[in-house]
Amino acid sequence: MAHLLLIDALNLIRRIYAVDCEQAGLNDEQIIKSCSQRVKNASRKLLKITQATHAIAVFDGDKSWRYHLYSDYKATRKPMPNELKVNLENVASAFTDNNVKAYFPTQDEADDILATLAFKASNHGVASTIVSTDKGFLPLISEHIKIYDYFKQQAISADDVENKFSIDKSKLHDFWGLMGDKTNDIPGVKGVGKKTAIEVLSQFDSVEQALAHPELSSPVRKKIESDIDNFILSKSLVALRTDIEVGFTLKELRL
Repeated sequence: MAHLLLIDALNLIRRIYAVDCEQAGLNDEQIIKSCSQRVKNASRKLLKITQATHAIAVFDGDKSWRYHLYSDYKATRKPMPNELKVNLENVASAFTDNNVKAYFPTQDEADDILATLAFKASNHGVASTIVSTDKGFLPLISEHIKIYDYFKQQAISADDVENKFSIDKSKLHDFWGLMGDKTNDIPGVKGVGKKTAIEVLSQFDSVEQALAHPELSSPVRKKIESDIDNFILSKSLVALRTDIEVGFTLKELRL
């Protein structure tokens, strides 16, 4: 049976690189060499764990649509270390050495590419595993789409999501739309934090339903309505696209 392995390349590489940088006595060249070997070992393990028949590791392109929609998107995020940046294609060979396609899109973010591939595979009844620690993939969890945390060595279930966030995965976009996402500099609604967002979405299926219902508390209603543009913007930014034109077929990802 076909199984598609989808690796969030920089999510994996940057965490491995950060660990290697903490090792005493290694120079830049040795750190890159160690990182490459560890990424190669990781991809080999992932192929074995998932029993994948098809695989791809996707990198980030420059300035996706989110930067055009919101200029402060990821404004405070630390840039990639220059030593890793200039050696990125060398590190990418750690995937291709295991026959895993390394894909560098021109502009699109890896998250949107991976979500698109998982969504298209699912529509054809093909199972996929997305390897990433990025919470943005969690709403995709379904019968055919699994999320796997390589560093914790575990798959993340819909129950895990509900236990962590206290709401169903189907409400996560509204949840982040309300409270924002500091890691990506997404604003959310002014004055609405995690506690209030959970209270609203525990009572209602969506923010839209909450605003249409007389039982929504007046102070919360006022906060959301007065900053509704930021809610709409934030919800758009956190939602992954599943309609990216990738320019290749599943057959081309066969191992």
